[in-house]
Amino acid sequence: MSDDLEIDLDDLERRMEGAMNSLRVELASLRTGRASGNMLEPIQVEAYGQMTPINQLGTVNVPEPRLVVINVWDKGMVGKVEKAIRESGLGINPQLNGTLIMLPIPELNEQRRKELTKVAGSYAENAKVSIRNVRRDGMDKIKKAKTAGMPEDEQKMYADEVQALTDKMIAAVDKTLETKQAEIMQV
Repeated sequence: MSDDLEIDLDDLERRMEGAMNSLRVELASLRTGRASGNMLEPIQVEAYGQMTPINQLGTVNVPEPRLVVINVWDKGMVGKVEKAIRESGLGINPQLNGTLIMLPIPELNEQRRKELTKVAGSYAENAKVSIRNVRRDGMDKIKKAKTAGMPEDEQKMYADEVQALTDKMIAAVDKTLETKQAEIMQV
């Protein structure tokens, strides 16, 4: 059989896993009322002429369940890091103490928890769309292979495998979302 007729299921799975990993990163950045260094990952600071993640400008620690402390290495960057946190939309008010930036994590009220579950849901929906796009690409390759002469039973086998992989990934997205929403709603 020619290489044109081979459907690379590993590539499709890798691309779907990429969507899952992206979802995990987005969900980790959502605030749940419990302090986590991960919530600062998406924040970029203008430093030394380029956008830089906070964890490359200082040490991020979580000494208490409701407190994140950033020890900024360069005194000149403290103000920029503080400004980036204020403008990030996390709803956290940084407190300065020399080169230390303390981020007390306030309790989430019921309304904010519901908003965050909706945001988590939209992240999950975006991941599902990405997975379905990968599925569509796989099905398109199967159709091209059909015109190139792939036997019908192989087409069916590949289509079933692509669909099974898609179903497995969508279920994983749903489970991840359910876990995160439960974590957000937990008081």
